[in-house]
Amino acid sequence: MDRKQGLNAPRGFRRPWLRSDRTVPRLVLRPLERFLQLEAGSASLLMLSAVAALVWVNAAPSSYEDLWSTRVSLDAGALVIEEDLRHVINDLLMAVFFYVVALEVKREMVFGSLRDRQSAALPVAAALGTMVGAALTYVAVNLVGGGELGGWAIPIATDIAFAIGALGLVGKRAPTELRAFLLTLAVVDDLGTIAVIGVFFSDDISAAWLGAAVGVTLLVVAARRVGIRSLAVYVLLAGALWVAVFESGVHATIAGVVLGFLTPALALYSPDRVGELLGTRLSEIAESDAEMSQGTLLEASRLAGEAASPLARMHERLHPWSAYLVLPLFALANAGVPVSLDGLADALSSPVGLGIFLGLVVGAPVSGVLLAWIAVRLKAARLADGLDWPAIGAVAPLKGIGFTVAIFISALSFDDAALQEQAKLTILIASAVAALIGVAALVARGAVVQRDSG
Repeated sequence: MDRKQGLNAPRGFRRPWLRSDRTVPRLVLRPLERFLQLEAGSASLLMLSAVAALVWVNAAPSSYEDLWSTRVSLDAGALVIEEDLRHVINDLLMAVFFYVVALEVKREMVFGSLRDRQSAALPVAAALGTMVGAALTYVAVNLVGGGELGGWAIPIATDIAFAIGALGLVGKRAPTELRAFLLTLAVVDDLGTIAVIGVFFSDDISAAWLGAAVGVTLLVVAARRVGIRSLAVYVLLAGALWVAVFESGVHATIAGVVLGFLTPALALYSPDRVGELLGTRLSEIAESDAEMSQGTLLEASRLAGEAASPLARMHERLHPWSAYLVLPLFALANAGVPVSLDGLADALSSPVGLGIFLGLVVGAPVSGVLLAWIAVRLKAARLADGLDWPAIGAVAPLKGIGFTVAIFISALSFDDAALQEQAKLTILIASAVAALIGVAALVARGAVVQRDSG
């Protein structure tokens, strides 16, 4: 059975409305649910949000800016936090996104493709190559053109949702192993991007608030050690950590990253032992009275939940919110850039725009493939079964889909609104070009393989 479908009600049981055979659930809601479970679903919603932002800002620029410039304040005694609505999304809601990213990174490190060094070495080398190549390309262009060097980190980022979604469009034309390769590359890229944000985009550090953040982090660790399992306790500690990190001068999204890596990856109870116990306890239900049955079911539900790791449970709960609320809101609030022929020309001809475009479309994929090839030649990595260099070369352009995190970093890199608009517009163009190149290359490679095998 598909893990995402869960358990279905047995025949004869009254099913909930969403699972019924009524017209709306059967023809509309369940197909929509299945689509949203695919990577293409979140990528499509993200794209629609970006398009909506572009249409909105160009049709009614004042209403767009008025909404996202709305001031939001938190006044709790001596603590006063005041930000506009756009920064609430960028600083607070994006902390949820980076929390989910940290969970995915930790899962790959503990259980997945980053666990085995030899298997992970190739996509890790490719990820490092793409980041370094993109940054150096940007720096070279801006050194020659006399541009702003502060945007060097913008083209290092990869948008996982769009990259995996674009690969999904190719379908069976790409080898199945390529998805694991791209996912590992994107995960390592996210880890590197998180480190860049934490190190290079933190200023005016407050030692007192940083100490408070460390203290709250230690409280989270202590709560884990003594066995506190109440979600409410960890939500309160997460809120305190976010405030402390925000006030410390370190970018507030780092709080989500810290909490993600602190979330236990192992289940509290052994799934095998819990399964045996549940089998015994549930068999008692038929022989017990109603009150006893309810108590047994509640206890069974609790045990079943704790047989899944906190990491898996939190990812299951928060990933839909991150993919279908946080990221679309981020795109709606940040992708709104006035578009004109003159603006496009200025963006692509300016050192900042040209550096971002070439970094994403050329520097990242070329350097990624080159460093991966060097790693294999030096026997530090090996090609996984099912992969070949044409496949890796074809998927490499998808690394240039920066979008979400690239736009996020552009807002951190420049204080000047004109430079931010140039950067965002170029990111949108470069991401679209990179996606088209990657999909076309993968389709062409699949056609060649099919012809040779036929």
